[in-house]
Amino acid sequence: METTYETAAEENTADLMAGNKITVDEIAVELAAIELRLRQLARAAEVPATPVELSDTIDSLRSSATSIRKTSDQLRFLARIVDGDVPLATAFPTGDPWGVAARGSDRQDYGGPAIVPTQWQLHRLAQDAKRAETTTTYAEGMAGVGIGWESKAASARRHRERDAAVAKEVLLIECASCHAGSGEQCRTKKGWVADQAHIGRQREAEATVDARLGYLGDNPVAVPDA
Repeated sequence: METTYETAAEENTADLMAGNKITVDEIAVELAAIELRLRQLARAAEVPATPVELSDTIDSLRSSATSIRKTSDQLRFLARIVDGDVPLATAFPTGDPWGVAARGSDRQDYGGPAIVPTQWQLHRLAQDAKRAETTTTYAEGMAGVGIGWESKAASARRHRERDAAVAKEVLLIECASCHAGSGEQCRTKKGWVADQAHIGRQREAEATVDARLGYLGDNPVAVPDA
């Protein structure tokens, strides 16, 4: 499993967007800039100030740049779809709807209604539209969808943040079971230090953190800025 490293610097994203949220077009352009910067860095690394062979690093930089360029091109096309320049099929090949039309539908083949389609589903809908008699646009298909929506990545990050906050809160609470004090981990009856807190201590920490963050259990009650 790939380890996810998160730093406070990641939260500083204001310079990436013109409005409150980043657009797909802005992401594509930013990636294009990163691609160019990587290729420039690879070129500069051909003649470093000290005599050391960096061919492996140069190849890696150029390979990463090629991958980023591919992603940028895919998002550039997606931006055209979102802006309504590309017609879309009104349903998937199975006849299943998407967007606002998928509300209340039961789509077992796709694992549930595609109210919010993925970028790859939108790419497929664009391809299918070339042979469809009736087409629609992204704006028409998604009219009214998006209020309170949160991406899977954002939801997973917020859950990680919640779990980290609970882990800190646990150590601030005295355990009613083993009487571990502030800063101390719970212990077994024989005095062994445990990596997990007793249920009562854990439950109290979760309740405190959830009330502070606006969660109900481990589920967010509201999505900020949705």
